[in-house]
Amino acid sequence: MSSTNTTEALVIHHKGDLRLDKIPLPALEAGTVRIRPAWGGICGSDMHYFLHGGVGASVLREPMVLGHEVSGVVEAVAPDVTRFHAGEAVAIHPAKPCGTCPECLRGARHLCRNMRFFGSAALLPHTGGGFRREMIVDASQLYALPPGLDVRRASMAEPFSVALHAISRAGNVEGRKILVQGAGPIGALIVAGLKIAGASEIVVTDLHDFPLEIARKLGATATFNTSQAAHEDEYEVVFEATGVISALPTAIARTRKGGILVQVGIFPPGDIPAPLAQIISRELDYRGTFRFDLEFGEALNLLAKNHWIADGLITHSFPLEHYQDAFTASLDRKTSSKVLLEL
Repeated sequence: MSSTNTTEALVIHHKGDLRLDKIPLPALEAGTVRIRPAWGGICGSDMHYFLHGGVGASVLREPMVLGHEVSGVVEAVAPDVTRFHAGEAVAIHPAKPCGTCPECLRGARHLCRNMRFFGSAALLPHTGGGFRREMIVDASQLYALPPGLDVRRASMAEPFSVALHAISRAGNVEGRKILVQGAGPIGALIVAGLKIAGASEIVVTDLHDFPLEIARKLGATATFNTSQAAHEDEYEVVFEATGVISALPTAIARTRKGGILVQVGIFPPGDIPAPLAQIISRELDYRGTFRFDLEFGEALNLLAKNHWIADGLITHSFPLEHYQDAFTASLDRKTSSKVLLEL
């Protein structure tokens, strides 16, 4: 058993106000497991909470533990939990759907209207995340690591699941000519997923050279820095992975007539100006993508078989107590891609 009923956690209090706080550690209850998190990836949403105090419509109204890209080791299990044992390495699925809303009942659990998602301010009270020394997790959210996957690389299962779900929204990509607009961690992981899925051409654009280098490591067949020159080819499928409002018209223009445009990047709340007439007259199929569900297990299996994915994406790691340096590194897209916290 844990020797204390508190644990240390990285808590966002307000915009720009991150602290290592002591927070309560609940006791084990039926169906739960106590985890010692090992590694956590800093996500764009963590950065949004830090920089802006919210992500889209999810605005901080109380202090919240950040982090949803987490792997760790089982410390203890409730008496009724038999699937896991102390000392076992696991990855943690950050989503806990309600199971009863219309979306859950029709099999779209990732769109659950009552979703509890680690490190999210969507609901009140907020759902605390995994940037902490110890935590209690529902056993249903745990995945044993497949053979060949270590706990550090396993922390990439969550962002890779996002990428795999986005790819699934485009349908069959084998043999297709594809553009990924934006080479941040999710864009780069989309590239990796497309390579595995057999896309014939995977072209990536970004405003900086460093993320394009990461994209090439993960399978891009060509890259273009569009801060230096425009890229005006058209593609069967386009993934808009920047979430920058001004990038949407470009993504529409780069999608060939009758093509598919998948919106991966999350725009800020409110109305977004867009040339909808082009979507109509070019007969584009504009598809949203949001989070993931069963792709989590697939992501773990692919990471186990393809170490180059995590190894090519992770550029920095810091101990939890150096969280300020870690967030500073994450902010610098010219020198970093995925930054990890050692928890």
